[in-house]
Amino acid sequence: MSEKTMTKTGWVLTGAYALFMLAASVAPKLLGLPIASETMTQLGWPDGYVLMIGLIELACVLLYLFPKTSVLGAVLTMGLLGGAMATHIRVGSPLFSHILFSIYLGLFMWGGLWLRDPKLQAIFPWRR
Repeated sequence: MSEKTMTKTGWVLTGAYALFMLAASVAPKLLGLPIASETMTQLGWPDGYVLMIGLIELACVLLYLFPKTSVLGAVLTMGLLGGAMATHIRVGSPLFSHILFSIYLGLFMWGGLWLRDPKLQAIFPWRR
């Protein structure tokens, strides 16, 4: 795959990841939709944390989207996803659909970043 194709593919994956996060996770929390607080309550989070978690997620997505801060955004997002995974483990959620979803999302996010960032490719080369 050419460098130009890899970069374009990386930005497509990045955009898909960002749109998913913004639409499925950040927006419900920031808009105060009942589904966000209901889900957080089911996961054992007390009332009042929904907005803060939504703002943290938004900050992570924004950092990830800007090339100069993309690696920082990805690292911070993995911390957030690790917390989500731990929460799902604690409440006994299903393995493949809930617990490992953070891993799937993280791989998608890092894959998009790796494809669009030659410096990251140099650090983590793909070997044949």
